[in-house]
Amino acid sequence: MGCDQKDSAHVVDAKQHTRATKKLREIIGVTHVAGKYHLTDKDYLNEGADQILTLGSRVIKIWFYGKRHEHPESMYSYNANWAKVESLIEGAQLPYFKVLFNKPFSTYVLVVTSLGRPDDYWRNGITGENQKDEEKQFYELTKYLLTVYRGTGKTFVLQHWEGDWMVRDKIDPKVDPTQEALDNMILWLNARQAGVTKARTEIGCDGVYVYHAAEVNRVVTSMDEGRPNMVNKVLPFTHLDLVSYSAWDSAVEEWENQDVFRRALEFIAEKMPDSEAFGDKNVYLGEFGWPENLYGGDNIEGVLSQAVNTALNFGCPYIIYWQLYCNELVDIKTPLPVKDNQDMKGFWLLRPDGSKSQAWHYFNGLLNEPK
Repeated sequence: MGCDQKDSAHVVDAKQHTRATKKLREIIGVTHVAGKYHLTDKDYLNEGADQILTLGSRVIKIWFYGKRHEHPESMYSYNANWAKVESLIEGAQLPYFKVLFNKPFSTYVLVVTSLGRPDDYWRNGITGENQKDEEKQFYELTKYLLTVYRGTGKTFVLQHWEGDWMVRDKIDPKVDPTQEALDNMILWLNARQAGVTKARTEIGCDGVYVYHAAEVNRVVTSMDEGRPNMVNKVLPFTHLDLVSYSAWDSAVEEWENQDVFRRALEFIAEKMPDSEAFGDKNVYLGEFGWPENLYGGDNIEGVLSQAVNTALNFGCPYIIYWQLYCNELVDIKTPLPVKDNQDMKGFWLLRPDGSKSQAWHYFNGLLNEPK
């Protein structure tokens, strides 16, 4: 069962999009993870969720279980006391996540890997038993979400962190991944997808949707130089619902030439097999941003509007900004939680002093129709 989603409509300018069948607040979202400060006494996960709702968005991206951490304590530590879990279902049943999943979001993008081993264990080898367990854990989580949130209209997208770094043994764009690692990643992704698909087939999608996505982040060098990356060496051999593009190498690094980002989206779509649920519109913008303190504020609105409008024109079902509270320190020795805005690189909508950034005002204006 594919659980089709066919309600997206896209136009040239985001400001004209609010009357489309799928509203901007159901497309444009924000990531909330591992910020170095907090602004209230609420548990940190739900403090951020409430800020995103206040902004006007109904799409949130969070770290569920993943990125070398089997526990959200390291990502959402402020004003929280996280219990240990033995399964992804137990994680979803924790009070902080239950509160989050009952908030009025339409879509939750969850960065998640299976429990019991490192995120990238498969790079140097993945056994048949590993694949069976990947399928089992994603089947169980999908079945739980489809059952518990039946009739809510919610969508859950299960994805991993930037895969072009995971498939390498270091974060270095000069190093190409091995063919063995690329082949193993195909097995890993297809096993995860098999679990999600199996649960959907058994349970159906009665007013709730669960999808699985990969995330690519090194696209331009494959597109322009033929370098081996996920986009050209992994995606064509998968049968995924969606692919997320963490688009720093085009939408941000090449922002002065908007054609690069557009061509990158087209290149991903060309390599990505169509899915039953999303057809050929199964590529979304999973990460882009602008570090205000590093790059300055003069170009922020131009960069953001260019990325948003290009992604809307292309038909991306989701566009997710990085991020709510900045997670990168200028000096790693700075005491936490941070109080001074100048101690952060500036990947934010809200600053440590509580002030709203230019990015916040841009997105708030898009997401809230005039009264």
